Amino acid sequence: MIGEDFEVVLDAARAGAPWAFERLYTDLAPVVTGYLRLQGATEPDDLTSEVFLGVFAGLSSFEGTESQFRSWVFTIAHRRLIDERRRATRRPAEPTDDPATLDGPGGDAEAEALDALGLRRVYELCATLSVEQREVLLLRIVGDLTVEQVARAVGRSVGAVKALQRRGLTALRRKIE
Repeated sequence: MIGEDFEVVLDAARAGAPWAFERLYTDLAPVVTGYLRLQGATEPDDLTSEVFLGVFAGLSSFEGTESQFRSWVFTIAHRRLIDERRRATRRPAEPTDDPATLDGPGGDAEAEALDALGLRRVYELCATLSVEQREVLLLRIVGDLTVEQVARAVGRSVGAVKALQRRGLTALRRKIE
């Protein structure tokens, strides 16, 4: 979170200051990418770039707090993900490797193995949820959005979001136990 400097950063970004765009991007891009990756986006890094192109193009129309900005960014991310899924049904692509198994830069082999196992387990657990439960839980946990913000992002009522969250957490608890 940017904190009390948010308004200054937002105003600078609206004025076209490169440092402000960078600050907004570095603050939210990792969690947006994580959300998209866990939602099964084909190219989460590319999709994150698309999200931020949309965010930066629409900055002049945004009004609100940092929390509302975060919600707005995740709403854009969610919509871009839905667009990607629609495109994929029209033009199926070749399956890609599971991101949990992709090689990264060298380092501590034991730590990398444990990280990969943990990431694989997260993917496996997420895969057991319905699409709706997964998107609600990821927006709540990864996106750190309120129930009301998630409801706006996914176009559902607050009650529906609470029910999906409760069912998703119950399903995960059963799988983990």
